[in-house]
Amino acid sequence: MTSPPLPPSRITFLSWRDTGHPDGGGSELYVEEVARGLAAQGHDVTILCASYPGAARESHRDRVRILRRGGRLTVYLHGLLHVAARRSRRDLVVDVINGIPFGSPLVRRRGVVALVHHVHREQWRIIYPGLWGRVGWFVESRLTPLMYRSVPHVTVSRASRDDLVALGIAADRIAVVPNGTPVPAPEATAPAQGGGPEFAPRLCVLSRLVPHKQIEHAVDVLAELLPGCPGLHLDVIGEGWWHAHVVEHVAGRGVGHAVTMHGHVDEATKSALLERAHLMLLPSVKEGWGISVLEAASHGTPTVAYRHAGGVRESIEDGVSGILVDDVEGMRDATRALLSDSERRERLAVAGRTRAAGYTWASTVDGFAGVLAGAAVTGRR
Repeated sequence: MTSPPLPPSRITFLSWRDTGHPDGGGSELYVEEVARGLAAQGHDVTILCASYPGAARESHRDRVRILRRGGRLTVYLHGLLHVAARRSRRDLVVDVINGIPFGSPLVRRRGVVALVHHVHREQWRIIYPGLWGRVGWFVESRLTPLMYRSVPHVTVSRASRDDLVALGIAADRIAVVPNGTPVPAPEATAPAQGGGPEFAPRLCVLSRLVPHKQIEHAVDVLAELLPGCPGLHLDVIGEGWWHAHVVEHVAGRGVGHAVTMHGHVDEATKSALLERAHLMLLPSVKEGWGISVLEAASHGTPTVAYRHAGGVRESIEDGVSGILVDDVEGMRDATRALLSDSERRERLAVAGRTRAAGYTWASTVDGFAGVLAGAAVTGRR
């Protein structure tokens, strides 16, 4: 059944981070694109997120008010207090659950929507391998579903929806609203790097540098292919707290001359680097969707990713717009094969551009607004 139009509303997104945060990534981009789209429709939109060094306590971006309060953990208390203070029937709350919930249902009985990109079973184990990881997964897999059992959910892929159902969320309370594809920035000249002449093959990774993204696997692929392809180069685009470990791994494999760690770059430089790459590697353990997949595809750059990573089985049409593999050896072999087959790469590139064009942020905003409209009319609990 079609949801009624969303009446003018005050909408608050509770998000751990914003895109300016050093650990910001695809989840935050999704939140900000949806918030921006809703604001453009005339809604009063606020994002409450954690502060970080150098960030303003309050700022405005494309009609969206951004409040930065607290730190890595205390932001959850600030979010809950903010929601508790806003009790108008015009208020809607989007509780962005990245492993840890804000707990909005504790202080509101209606107008709450949960946004979950993916569940974090693997991440808890990788980042916190001991007691705290087990506690975190217990909260996410047991307590959170109980607290949010009557709350409408939004997620970005059928794979994530299935994971939520397995945790006990009713399927009819989950709407799948995929990511849009960022519009490529105007072309820029990518910074000159080492690694051979301009026509030498290039790989890229576009990702936050955190353990579960497994950037080391891309470095391993490069190291194993270099002897047969001396000009091969890897561009690592993105930043994160795992940076030093990636650099250490690059040095350990002896491929520092063939890897460039770009860190955060502006949109034009990112576009140029994606445009220049022959392939993108995405060795992540888990992705809700894999926004970087279609971002690269929009530049004609196919992706090789792990089949078990969840949402990439939907952002990539295996064998048509990209390649799915089972392990690092499969990633190495697929990369070697594609680098030596320009005609197949071109077929993947053409299909990828077409696929990327089919996912727009306007559609994402409309889908999300429909869920909010349902929450506003029916309430929950």
